[in-house]
Amino acid sequence: MKRLLLVLLLLVCPAYAFAVSVDDVTITTMVSERAPVDRIEIYPAQQGKLYCFTQVEGATAETSIEHIWLYHGREMARVSLPVRSAKWRTYSSKKIVPEWTGDWEVVVVDAVGGELARGKFRVE
Repeated sequence: MKRLLLVLLLLVCPAYAFAVSVDDVTITTMVSERAPVDRIEIYPAQQGKLYCFTQVEGATAETSIEHIWLYHGREMARVSLPVRSAKWRTYSSKKIVPEWTGDWEVVVVDAVGGELARGKFRVE
């Protein structure tokens, strides 16, 4: 019976069923025990990897978000990430090369492409 009600709810108002918000978006050098170890705004121009940690809230059914990594406004990566509960922590990563100096952003979007949050950093 509960499953039938959930299916009916999804058919009647799917936008509400998957409505999520972002409680935290952090650019970090590492994720440990499902949490960022630091919060960076400037990263040295060297070979390395950065992570975008995101804490999502409000999902009432399984859905997804995407991390879109932008360098000077140009898409460098797009990562789809599942959201499987009302409070969900997830992250993606991007290798950074020394030549990619300048402004970066990670745009977090919901399953239908609506912007939820942005994380910004600079490579110098």
